[in-house]
Amino acid sequence: MTAIVLLAATTTAWGGNVTFKARLDSATLLMGKTTALHLEITQDKDARGFFPGEQLDTLSAMVEIADRTKADTTDLGNNRIQINRDLILQSFDSGMWIIKPIPYVVNGDTAFCNQLSLKVLPVDVSKMQDVHDIKPVEDVPFNLLDWLPNYWWAWLLALLLIGAGIWAYRKFYKKGINPLKAVKKRLPPYEEAMINLQRLKEAQLWQQGQEKEYFTGLTDILRVYIDRRFHINAVEMTSTQIIETLKKNEETKAVNEQLEMILEVADIVKFANARPLADDNEVAFQRAVNFVEETKPVEQPQKEEVKK
Repeated sequence: MTAIVLLAATTTAWGGNVTFKARLDSATLLMGKTTALHLEITQDKDARGFFPGEQLDTLSAMVEIADRTKADTTDLGNNRIQINRDLILQSFDSGMWIIKPIPYVVNGDTAFCNQLSLKVLPVDVSKMQDVHDIKPVEDVPFNLLDWLPNYWWAWLLALLLIGAGIWAYRKFYKKGINPLKAVKKRLPPYEEAMINLQRLKEAQLWQQGQEKEYFTGLTDILRVYIDRRFHINAVEMTSTQIIETLKKNEETKAVNEQLEMILEVADIVKFANARPLADDNEVAFQRAVNFVEETKPVEQPQKEEVKK
């Protein structure tokens, strides 16, 4: 059957300084087959253009875009370029179909290519040689993998990981053990307190006018020391509660007065915004050192075994 093409098959469409042409490889197409629609755009080199319908997969209700090629740009000189691009067309309905002008927007102006026609011919089934009778339904042997969902191995792996996580939680984290964290042995209360007191001294807080921070650090060190040394929750107690509790302890009776003086000065500085003298700061620090020194555990001498 003779191919029918619109008379303006290679007519040029202008939009400003843009020339837009379109032509088909073949104006006659067998249903289901493909043909190329060649687009040719000539424009200024610095112009920026785009196809508004770039995301569409059809040119009309009966003509589909099966594929698109990448744009090929040629420099024509005189600040002009030529852009060539192909659209691969396909149709599954026989008939004469109109391909309306395709828009191309450049620098705010819109250019249209020429309108084309495509005649789609039906397939003559009587001339097909590969048509065969339908085969009877065959019994397929049972296969467990056919009944499993896609990526079944991923589901199995996920279940194993969940199971491992539950086991690790019950074995370690529920008991307060972190297997990924190295266990660091804590220093004895006396050594920890003396190190922290030395660090506080080196920080020189009261020398910089930070008396409140200085006394807060000093009392916090003593509270933690008392907590660990005598198993008294001094961190949560008031100064008065700490003093009254330590008065009942035989090991702290002798030095309880020094601690009481430290806590009294600290409360005045922290809550009354008073500024102690430099000597007061030094004396408070020395009393804290004396308290820790005089309440440190006394090592018991090992008894020698009596030889019989």
